[in-house]
Formats: sequence, structure tokens, C-alpha cells
Amino acid sequence: MKSNDSFPTKKANKSLANKKYLRILIVEDHLALAENILEFLGEDKYSLDFAYDGLTALHLVSVNQYDVIVLDIMLPGLSGLQICEKIRNDLQCHTPVLFVTARDSIDDKASGFSCGGDDYLSKPFDLLEMELRIQALAKRGTVNKDEKTAGSIHYNAGTLTVSLANGKQIELSGINAKMFEELMQAYPRFVTHESLSRAIWGVDDIDTHTVRSHIYNLRKTLDKTCCHSLIKTLRGHGYRLMPPEDE
Repeated sequence: MKSNDSFPTKKANKSLANKKYLRILIVEDHLALAENILEFLGEDKYSLDFAYDGLTALHLVSVNQYDVIVLDIMLPGLSGLQICEKIRNDLQCHTPVLFVTARDSIDDKASGFSCGGDDYLSKPFDLLEMELRIQALAKRGTVNKDEKTAGSIHYNAGTLTVSLANGKQIELSGINAKMFEELMQAYPRFVTHESLSRAIWGVDDIDTHTVRSHIYNLRKTLDKTCCHSLIKTLRGHGYRLMPPEDE
């Protein structure tokens, strides 16, 4: 779980690394409520990140892929509404957003939905209801998740097949497929070493040389069919998918 300095950070449990978690970002400036939410959801069922303010939230969304974002509206600096607009418009991120706020008028709810929110939960609320809404949004977000597009590149996560604009196809397997899917999900954003490590091995401290080695193997597999390198290294940051038209 990530946070600013005022909130504790937890490491992933390596013994649970092979389990599939819903990845949830909680954006809430009321630390006592944030603690209650994180404790109720628990890291035995969810991979949980925390942000106290809008800038932290936008950074986390820019470098990670979440299944659901739980977003307070009244935050220091950027409001939750502004954050949601930036997530949708600037980051081109379509992760379901659940607004959690004390502002419960019809006009408030209309503002939340119009800026890109998917659901709206008024404070005070039952934590179980919040969890049920999170699960419902996560299921909704999996519709057509097998088919992913990044520019002229298409990827079918069900068949592990990359389709190119020239009609050629590449079949992936194992870690190559997992890494490529993470790059596809992040596009047009980049993927950090840490997020690749967490997504593939379940922990965020895999040696960077190991990650680089697997990226190298993935590049070799792709380059056998492509005349253009599809993966760009951003030194000090990570990796980004690079369709031919983005050059």
C-alpha cells in the first residue's frame, strides 16, 4: 500500500503473491476514515493504495493500473471532481470511479457523474455497502477486458495474441504475455519497474535487472515480426508501449 508520509506503508505478502487481487486506490484526506476503509477491506482480498490529496492520487493513477478508484470530493488542493476530470481527460484512464462524499444533493451527484464518475456513495455509509459497490464496479470494468487496443496494436488477453496493423500476429506466453498486457493497460502512460514487479510477481521489490531481462526477451519476441520496436525505455522511470504512429 502506498501513501504519503503521514500514513503507514505495507509490503505485499510474498506467500500470497500468486493470488489475484482487486487493485483499489483510496483517495481520502480524513485519515481515521481511510484507516477504517483500509482495515475493513483488508489486504487478504485487495491490493490497496492510499492517497491523501489530489496530486498524490494523480501520480499513482499515472503509474499504476487499478480496478476501482474510491474518491472523496472535498480534498486539499484539487477537488475530487477535478481529479476525476484529469483522470478521464489527461490520463485517458477509464478505471471505474466511486465517489464517497458528504455532499449528497442531486446537483452534487449530477456533477459527480458529469465529470466521469461511475457511482456515488454519501457519507456516512456502511462499509459493507461500499465494498459491494466496489465489487460491482470492478465486474463492470471487466467487460471486454480481453480485447485491448493501443493505437494500431490490438491484444487479445484470452488468446494471448498481438495483432498488428500490417495483419501480422504474434503469440505470447508466460511472463512475456503478462508484461505485454501491463504495457497495453497502461498505454499511453508508462509502466514502472515497481508496478511490473507487483503485477507479475506479487511484490514490488524484484531486482530491476530481472525486470530488464524479461523486457529484453519480450522485445526480441516482438522484433521477430515487427520492423518497429514496440517498447520504449524511459530511463529512470520504466517502459512505455510505442505503436508505430507514436514515433
